[in-house]
Amino acid sequence: MVKADTKTVLLDAAEWAARRHGHDGFSYADLSKHVGIRTASIHYHFPAKTDLITALMTRYKGAIAKKLAKLDQDLDSSGDRILGFLDLYRTALNGGDTLCLCVALSMGRDTLTEETLRQIADFRGQTLAWLQEVFALAAQDGSIRNVCDPSKEAAAALALAEGAQVSARSEQNMQRFDHATEMMRQRIRSGPSAAAL
Repeated sequence: MVKADTKTVLLDAAEWAARRHGHDGFSYADLSKHVGIRTASIHYHFPAKTDLITALMTRYKGAIAKKLAKLDQDLDSSGDRILGFLDLYRTALNGGDTLCLCVALSMGRDTLTEETLRQIADFRGQTLAWLQEVFALAAQDGSIRNVCDPSKEAAAALALAEGAQVSARSEQNMQRFDHATEMMRQRIRSGPSAAAL
């Protein structure tokens, strides 16, 4: 088994901390204790915390793009793809302990750099574009009931997933996510998503 390099280990630890506590909720000293390296070594890889946060968001954007592409590859119907999308956001809650990185960082956007904000905007843009394509397919395959404008459907679906996450995280109650997304799930004509993400 290949051992992860120090930079990857740092990014993994920082992502978990940011998703649980927000980007202001942990320090390099916290990472140093968790990873077991000196803070000077962290500064070697990421001179400032803003560099670390931007790197996190850039990596996260790429990872989610791959997961959305996998949904396209594995699932034929638009309904199943939306179920897979909702499952991604549900899984990111880790039982109510964390948020997806984009939502977690957005909660404290006033202290983020322009570059990080740009990465968040790019992330949301790529997700909205994917959702719009899915809803455009739904208008053809009929696997989601009552599809109107695909761009408006996409915006509503992303807001729903993000808001349902915040609601569930605030109470550490997964039922909040499930209740919030139930009406969307009821619009889908197919069975449960077969995605294994």
